[in-house]
Amino acid sequence: MEDEKQYEQADADVRKRILESFERQGLMRHLDARITHIAPGRVRIVLPHRPEVTQQNGYFHAGATSAVADSAGGYAAFTLFPEDTDVLTVEYKINLLAPAVGDRIEAVGTVVKSGRTLTVCQLEVFGVQDDRHTLVAAGQQTLIRVNRTER
Repeated sequence: MEDEKQYEQADADVRKRILESFERQGLMRHLDARITHIAPGRVRIVLPHRPEVTQQNGYFHAGATSAVADSAGGYAAFTLFPEDTDVLTVEYKINLLAPAVGDRIEAVGTVVKSGRTLTVCQLEVFGVQDDRHTLVAAGQQTLIRVNRTER
């Protein structure tokens, strides 16, 4: 796993915008997921192990794994978007490489290419037990920048 110290923290305004948006996500709140790192083009989300996010064998459910990966990539892209815009996922593909086990999983979204309209991100999910990180899922995602709408 890459050392995140090489990724500078996003500035305070970007961090505030990302965290405010994340707090409005009902699914992330329901899963008890938390953003733990915000850098320009890179976001990490942690999901603690709880029975509610597992499948029948006790592994993290693929749906929970995919959901935090999708959000990590989306917010990584969002760090590079202008203030008056928003982000939507166009598509993503995830490969489940190993059973997701551990005290938590950590999803990392990293921007590969940020465009005027579309942005492509790399997605990685790690199972974490103590300080040992095991890659359990990898994927790619395309996102679209849209004008912010009031709801």
